[in-house]
Amino acid sequence: MAFTTDFIRNVALAGHGSTGKTSLLEHLLFSAGSLQKPETIEAGKTVSDYAEEEIERKISIHSTLAHVCHGDIKVNFIDTPGSSDFIGEVILAFRSCESAIMLVDARSGMQIETIKLWRNLDSRAKPRMIFVNKLDEDRASYAGALNDVKEKFRQAPVAVTIPMGEGAAFKGVIDVLNQLAYPTPAAGEQKETGVPVPAEYTAAVAEARALLSEAAAEGDDDLMEKYLSDGTLSQEEIVKGLFEALTCNRIVPAFCGSAIRNSGCAAFMSFLESTAPHPSALATELVTCADGTTKHLAVDETASLAALVIKTQIDQFSGKLSYVKVVQGVLAADMEILNARENKKEKIGKLYIAQGKKLEEVRELRAGDIGIVSKSPTLKTNDTLCNPETLITFKDLRLPQPIHTVAISAVNKKEEDKLTELLHKAAEEDRTFTIHFNPETKETVISGMGELHLNIILDKVRHAAKIAIETRVPRVAYRETITKKSPGEHTHKKQTGGHGQYARVVMEVEPLPRGTGYQFENKVFGGAVSKGFIPGIEKGIHQAMEFGTIAGYPVVDVKSILTDGKEHAVDSSEMAFKLAARGAFRDACKNASPTLLEPVMKLMVFVEEKYLGDVMSDLSGRRGKISGQESIGGGVMEIKAEVPQAELLRYSIDLKAMTSGTGSFEVEFDHYAPISGKIAEDVTKAAAAIRIQEAEED
Repeated sequence: MAFTTDFIRNVALAGHGSTGKTSLLEHLLFSAGSLQKPETIEAGKTVSDYAEEEIERKISIHSTLAHVCHGDIKVNFIDTPGSSDFIGEVILAFRSCESAIMLVDARSGMQIETIKLWRNLDSRAKPRMIFVNKLDEDRASYAGALNDVKEKFRQAPVAVTIPMGEGAAFKGVIDVLNQLAYPTPAAGEQKETGVPVPAEYTAAVAEARALLSEAAAEGDDDLMEKYLSDGTLSQEEIVKGLFEALTCNRIVPAFCGSAIRNSGCAAFMSFLESTAPHPSALATELVTCADGTTKHLAVDETASLAALVIKTQIDQFSGKLSYVKVVQGVLAADMEILNARENKKEKIGKLYIAQGKKLEEVRELRAGDIGIVSKSPTLKTNDTLCNPETLITFKDLRLPQPIHTVAISAVNKKEEDKLTELLHKAAEEDRTFTIHFNPETKETVISGMGELHLNIILDKVRHAAKIAIETRVPRVAYRETITKKSPGEHTHKKQTGGHGQYARVVMEVEPLPRGTGYQFENKVFGGAVSKGFIPGIEKGIHQAMEFGTIAGYPVVDVKSILTDGKEHAVDSSEMAFKLAARGAFRDACKNASPTLLEPVMKLMVFVEEKYLGDVMSDLSGRRGKISGQESIGGGVMEIKAEVPQAELLRYSIDLKAMTSGTGSFEVEFDHYAPISGKIAEDVTKAAAAIRIQEAEED
């Protein structure tokens, strides 16, 4: 059955690790009748965590699509990992869902990953709700968790449900909106049943309902006027007001319960049906047209097709699966579409909706829905599917840059190609994972969002292909430059049996501002060097710049000035002048006070305030220059610094150790800076050792 846009809800489940996202989804599916029996993380049979690596580690690693049909609506849920190593999976969920439910541990309140994800939602102006979980645990406090949100984000959540007791006294929840009590089922395999609110909670419900009415009034000017006049709103008016207020991101509805005991699910599902935003209620998507102009697309099933590939998965049984969010029109099986990236038409094969790893074939997906295109040979994450007559392109997912890098190789060199092929497939599935060969350091380098991220990918490859893999800290791509002007010359002369080789080049080198790269100037007068040999001279200089005179690193930010030369009528050639220029450049650089340059990175570190001193002290010990610090809310500090790349090769590991696993960072290249003294000596010695090793291997 295909649901029309207004009867679809897309909800991302997000939050810090171990807050119960997967368990909540499992019991929501059970509560809505999509599962006969809810499973536990420990059993390794949940709908969401079905991959071998997830079952083994008992954590969510991939985003998982599942759905329920509840009343007249279809709800697509995307369960997401809680570790920052898998932030890309959360971002695709935020991009494709109209709202998010943030899981909060009733004992711990707002933890750092939840705080960072909250900020990400703020940047998207995305509606969100919170579910305070584990209210049956010791030290659980619903009021404490809500107050923590208020303190950290200066926004008071409005309770849609309230608990009947906490900790060992927890007996269930009360749906304030519908004024029903849901006692905790006797066993997790039983569903909740609504009953009248117990008399002892009448006053608490009345107080909570008054706050709910006040929040609803914020969603509509007419309702606010009525509320101020009458002091009350009808049930229909409260629902209408809450829908408008949530859609406009003015309120944060709060729910509570114990997911593992199937408590709190019924009231939450009821709210999603009546009050959660549907796709056409939210902001439009920005697209780029064929002529380069941009426009906004509203979610509309009557318009021409427009869909975005949000995820690529390669399944060992089903093959390549492309997860798509349909924004406009209807995507149908066997339909001809245009892949905007390649500007080529393609016929869509079978379409599916998902219940975790279980695929259910459908004939079509309407605007607002999320589904799967199977076995497309060309579709990739971020691709736009559109009507062949109307070329448009959606903006790419806003994914962070990888922060942890290692160099890899197969122990058996014959398996290098197979290893590279498998890692490229992993990169196609996960856009926060990259692989490339660095020709400077002659290493294959992989990068990801953390040590755990890379270890899981490599373990998967080892298991699937039985390849033994070596990893090591990658080499740093240093550079060399000069600091003063200097002349140089070289004569290339070689006599063979026939024509010989002769060329003489006289030149000067001078330093350029950092980041300029390379410049060449010909100041030869009087025809000492024919114009036809100038290209050969430039080629020789470029070759010489590939290997500096200090440690063999590429030379940058140098201007080469050709001042004189000499040629022979018979023995001169472009090759001879190329060799002469190479020698002249090296001769000039040796006397131009050459120096080493190291890459310096722009670093942004996010830590809880209690770790601020330790982290800043550590950055100073890494030769970092701290440029600022500020609170970003929620007790989290952002530190900005410039740090040499050589000092950050294990930073993702070290930061987690310093901050008990809560710290995270973003990093990008900024500039090259000179190094000298012992640091430069160590770099030079290491480069010499590498050259000896490479010579022995050859």
